Amino acid sequence: MSTLGLKLRELREQAGLSLRKAAMQVDIDVAILSKMERGERKFSKELVLKLADLYKANSDKLVIDFLSEKVLYELEDEDFGLEALKVAEKQLKYRKDKDKK
Repeated sequence: MSTLGLKLRELREQAGLSLRKAAMQVDIDVAILSKMERGERKFSKELVLKLADLYKANSDKLVIDFLSEKVLYELEDEDFGLEALKVAEKQLKYRKDKDKK
């Protein structure tokens, strides 16, 4: 499975940007961006949106990837992680439906 970091690295390379140039454009240290691309540091949603804009990529898809990694990080070592995710999905649907009314 491809991680968000790998996807963003691929997008950066497809955009023809060096790591240094991309880091300068989004005002972040080169070493930090490198660690994020390698999965050694977490991205923020704000940075994901900046990079999507810079790379002219689908920001919705990248935010979904960001959120899924965030959820996975919280639940992967939990015995009841999958069950908790199912309950959370039901609650989220309920809240969304409630807000529509």
